[in-house]
Amino acid sequence: MRQLCENGMYVFYQTENAQLLLGDTFELLQKLRPESVDVIFADPPYFLSNNGITCRSGKMVSVNKAAWDMVDDKEHMLANKHQFNRRWINLCKKVLKPNGTIWISGTFHNIFSIGMALEEEGFRIINNITWQKTNPPPNLACRCFTHSTETIIWACKDDKKAKYFFNYALMKEINGGKQMKDVWTGSLTKPSEKKFGKHPTQKPEYLLERILRASTQAGYIVLDPFCGSGTTGVEALRNGCNFIGIDNVEEYLKLTQKRLDKEQESLFI
Repeated sequence: MRQLCENGMYVFYQTENAQLLLGDTFELLQKLRPESVDVIFADPPYFLSNNGITCRSGKMVSVNKAAWDMVDDKEHMLANKHQFNRRWINLCKKVLKPNGTIWISGTFHNIFSIGMALEEEGFRIINNITWQKTNPPPNLACRCFTHSTETIIWACKDDKKAKYFFNYALMKEINGGKQMKDVWTGSLTKPSEKKFGKHPTQKPEYLLERILRASTQAGYIVLDPFCGSGTTGVEALRNGCNFIGIDNVEEYLKLTQKRLDKEQESLFI
């Protein structure tokens, strides 16, 4: 994969078809070449770390993920959150090709802001995918319905000339010959996908597999500006794409590197 970055960027890991960048997403996105990326998948902070509790593996635990999932100024939380979303989405738009698309996942904690931010920054929403989890954490408070879904927004640039790629035939084929709907059902991330380490918001491989099979072709460049555990990168390589991952936590990039190395090995077996 050719070098997409300007001088002065810290490349944490690089192979022929994968590159991991360590640092602040806002700074690094500005150093990527304009209109150089075909597809973006982003799983940004949900801002749900509010000192509450949840259930994991039968144990009561804190909902807090890490500092990156918190809003410092509670008094201006909503304004700060929306400004954060508009800023990174604006930067993603600059590196996305004219016919490229962006996928963004979230819960009600952030997804409404993201939807508005996309439209404000000049995107057109293609689909609103509902990911229904078959094994969500139980509702400990018993004061509302159990949270069992996440939303994934798929969008393109709001340009009448834009011709984004959608593998309609393949999606219909894997759905038993019927048009695939915008409600996808499946389990949370399997323990076997966490053997190299854990990330608090790791997405299951089957979810990214479907997203990338639907919207990429071999040779595409896929970007994940909040790389986390690297599931996007794993599925990008499996689909014959090149991958760029950004994260500001070295521990997560080390985890991603292990997963990508393993995937690279399997490609040559």
